Amino acid sequence: MVYKIKDIVSYLEKIAPPSYQESYDNAQLITGNPHDTLKGVLCSLDATEEVVDEAISLGCNMIVAHHPIVFKGLKSLTGRNYVEKTVIKAIKNDIAIYAIHTNLDHVSHGVNKKICEVIGLTNTRILQPKKDLLSKLVTFVPHEASEKVLKALFDAGAGKIGEYSGCSFLSDGTGTFTPSSQANPHKGIPESAHREPETRIEVLLPSYLEKKVLHALRESHPYEEVAYYFQKLENENQEIGAGMVAELEESMDEMAFLKMLKEKMNLGTIKHTSLLGKKIRKVAVCGGAGIFLLPDAKKSGADIFITSDIKYHEFFDAENQIIICDIGHYESEIYTKELLGDVLSQKFTNIALYLTKVITNPITYL
Repeated sequence: MVYKIKDIVSYLEKIAPPSYQESYDNAQLITGNPHDTLKGVLCSLDATEEVVDEAISLGCNMIVAHHPIVFKGLKSLTGRNYVEKTVIKAIKNDIAIYAIHTNLDHVSHGVNKKICEVIGLTNTRILQPKKDLLSKLVTFVPHEASEKVLKALFDAGAGKIGEYSGCSFLSDGTGTFTPSSQANPHKGIPESAHREPETRIEVLLPSYLEKKVLHALRESHPYEEVAYYFQKLENENQEIGAGMVAELEESMDEMAFLKMLKEKMNLGTIKHTSLLGKKIRKVAVCGGAGIFLLPDAKKSGADIFITSDIKYHEFFDAENQIIICDIGHYESEIYTKELLGDVLSQKFTNIALYLTKVITNPITYL
């Protein structure tokens, strides 16, 4: 089967919707024509000039990177820095660069879940769930059409709560309406008041799916005019948010855990606060810079918090309540390229798919 760049983009945006990215982020197709035929995909943590060279040598015309090469607006493209050089080379060689950043951080099957898998943690849950991402749809349907409409709403992505699908609340009532002389009513007679036994349907949905769900409602509903409303909810979405907290199958001594962490994450060094002389069982993680989640890690009861880019004075905030562990930004997220490779290989079984061999870490250690 022949795929286009847009097919990869569309699939990845179902896995990690762009609406879940932070406001400062730039997770999107950065270079390339979405209608170009796909020749091959190279997965990487960063999109640098060396990675573009690797894509060229492999015959790939698409790079899927975690970190966007362009964060801020570019006012010129003269090759004066590594960002401009990378973009220029990608454009000259017809290589699409797609970034999937904080939106992949925030989904429950994303970057932090991968870290937990590498370490060997189970019973994962989002450390800081995000609010204001859910909506409720309420609509009114004649009894005989309720199952058809429900199925259409579920197929469009409504009615999913955690590990449960097909979730709704149904109640019976009576709808009243008077069709005009120009109406073509499914029930009732023009210019005559009508009462119809109806089912009130209530379903939850991610807010970004409102248009899709509304289209499904209108296509499946028998009425000429569909009565409905969306309500924005402040509820936390337990499946979307920053960081993750999980557990070891068995408690470990602190030093034994740190040695295991160093081995499994392939770390050259670890920076951490003082050991507390306690067993480690619950572990909080956040790929990349995650010290802002320290209060949540403490509140979760985690024994250790693993993240990166921690400043000197921020280590004091552990206050002997938790071990803070800085493993390095690159080191905390390097397995994201494997995550991307796994995600794409499940859907696209017959494309040329590679994981970069370029070490893009700008930091070296003696």
